[in-house]
Amino acid sequence: MSEAAQSDGKPVNFFEFRDVCKAFDERPVLKDVNFTVKRGETCVIMGRSGVGKSVSLKHIMGFLKPDSGQVIIDGQDVTNFSEAEFEVVRRKVTMVFQSGALFDSLTVSENIAFPLEGQPGLTGEDLDEYVGKIAKMLEVEDVLDKLPSELSTGMKRAVAIGRAFAQNPEAILYDEPTTMVDPIMAGHMGELILRLKRAYQKTSIVVTHDTHLAKKLADVVVFLQEGRVTFFGPWADFENSNDPFLKNFRQQDDLIPALDVTL
Repeated sequence: MSEAAQSDGKPVNFFEFRDVCKAFDERPVLKDVNFTVKRGETCVIMGRSGVGKSVSLKHIMGFLKPDSGQVIIDGQDVTNFSEAEFEVVRRKVTMVFQSGALFDSLTVSENIAFPLEGQPGLTGEDLDEYVGKIAKMLEVEDVLDKLPSELSTGMKRAVAIGRAFAQNPEAILYDEPTTMVDPIMAGHMGELILRLKRAYQKTSIVVTHDTHLAKKLADVVVFLQEGRVTFFGPWADFENSNDPFLKNFRQQDDLIPALDVTL
């Protein structure tokens, strides 16, 4: 197997940022950002607030375009893709937003099934079976008839993850999946994502400042500081780094013990 392609001809790297720069109102947010995410790998992007973590995801989804540099997805340079071309990309790369972005007028079951509606050869029975399988894995099978307004923040996130997976993407992006939830739910969310990682081995990028979640999920870490990548490598190297800033960042969650929520 070469560095460029696997034995099946697919590129080894599913995502790649090459010298990506982005500024808003002349304020640089991303500065010559470089990193790669191999196919089937989970990359965690970390850093303090406002360093460009979520902005990086928006470049992948085509919601933002870099001022300079290149964004490569599955071997394609998507930097200058049109909206129509990104519609194709978004069928194989899905994103779970902080808000969940669920349809308020649809039940949990209908939200999860939404990406599957109208697919040829898929019967109503097939749809119900698939939704039930995903709901059980994410432990939302008891709320399938409820509306999003009746759910907690954590439960909405779980449903949003279910809807993203129902599309059967090749890759999935998570934007701060444990923010604004209590430590118990944060631990639970981490276990759900870990369960999906083990079951489906999707290429994933997780944006978070939660070191407990990162330790649980990360194959590789991208650490952003003032818009630049100051660390890129395996979690073990990140955890053992003696860099004072990284050590301080790792210790930020020490007052909140990691919760072992075994599923």
